[in-house]
Amino acid sequence: MNRPQPRGTQAGVEARRSALRILDRVVRSGQTMDSAAQGLQKLEPGDQALALAIAGETLRRLPLLDRLIDGATRQVLPDDAKARMVLRLALAQRIALKVPDHALVATALPLVEGGPRRLVHGVLGTLLRGTLPDADEGALPDAVEQRWTAAWGTEAVEAARRAIVRRPPLDLSFRTHEEALAFAEAEGGTSLAERHVRLSDARPVTGLPGFAEGRWWIQDLSSTLPARMIPADAARVLDACAAPGGKTLQIAAAGHRTIALDRSESRLARLRANLSRTGLEAEIMTGDVLGYAPAEPFDAVLLDAPCSATGTFRRHPEVLLRASGRIIAESAELQGRLLTAAAAWVRPGGSLVYAVCSLEPSEGEEIIANFLAQRSDYTLAEQRRVLPGEAEDQGGMDGFFAARLVKAA
Repeated sequence: MNRPQPRGTQAGVEARRSALRILDRVVRSGQTMDSAAQGLQKLEPGDQALALAIAGETLRRLPLLDRLIDGATRQVLPDDAKARMVLRLALAQRIALKVPDHALVATALPLVEGGPRRLVHGVLGTLLRGTLPDADEGALPDAVEQRWTAAWGTEAVEAARRAIVRRPPLDLSFRTHEEALAFAEAEGGTSLAERHVRLSDARPVTGLPGFAEGRWWIQDLSSTLPARMIPADAARVLDACAAPGGKTLQIAAAGHRTIALDRSESRLARLRANLSRTGLEAEIMTGDVLGYAPAEPFDAVLLDAPCSATGTFRRHPEVLLRASGRIIAESAELQGRLLTAAAAWVRPGGSLVYAVCSLEPSEGEEIIANFLAQRSDYTLAEQRRVLPGEAEDQGGMDGFFAARLVKAA
């Protein structure tokens, strides 16, 4: 895979200064990578790509980098100390991007002007003279490893360690399977499911054939599973918490009369744009699930509930820093209320599909078990859990949970 390469020293310093700002916003303020990267437009395109690559590779390896740093200094550096941040960035470049030692030092030290320059220089020199981990060696935050080991076992955790340091492939969803197969043959992709194509190499998305014509949209293979659970004969289908809309497009492409509900008007704007680009049709409504009252029940309801999103760590490694026990518990409480609300909108004999892009049992299996313990009018028809390691030889999949419940006729 081609990776952004450093430019001259001054330009390189500016790219790394931007990467430092991104890392600081993620670690100190809890921002997402996408949010923290706002403002990169001031840089040249090459430096924008370099800044994003450095910050991303650092976040993928944060626990591993911290262990290296802590083993090379006597004093404990606070988690958000600038010295630790700069050392993380430098080490990630050496391990993941193979930046030469002299370039690391020349671009790292200006980032701590007026600060602990000698400390950073000394620790960096010590570590560069030693043996650093390989690019494919990963680690998860301790709390995450403990949770996932208890829930899924050591094999899943080991697979997650491998996955977090590998950039995931590009998954595309198509309007028809025939279009998917033709695209895969023409572009060297692989179809792993109906209407799906996976590209293993990075390419500019808007330059791919069929983008302007709306033949496909970006959607991780795991996130296509819930819409695949909707029965083919379901005439009217509600996609609750619909934005940004990949599942809405799936449902519409499958021929269902589709209604999309979400409380975020700004996120629905992206859905409207994708509907326009693809030529697919859906009725869009802005509103909160907990306050929604449809005029008549639906044949099927898909609830892709807000969650900790820990299953998306391959694309968004920062989620593992934010997903504390408190956040997970708060998400689970909301998910239970949303599922109860959505259950009232399904006609007798209809289907209710619940999904989360989470690897936490308390947001998946436990939500369904608790719901069924209280609702004798619903039964479990099918359930799917995607764990780290699934389809690993083919590029892997995001962690996911989906279940289809059927309401008594």
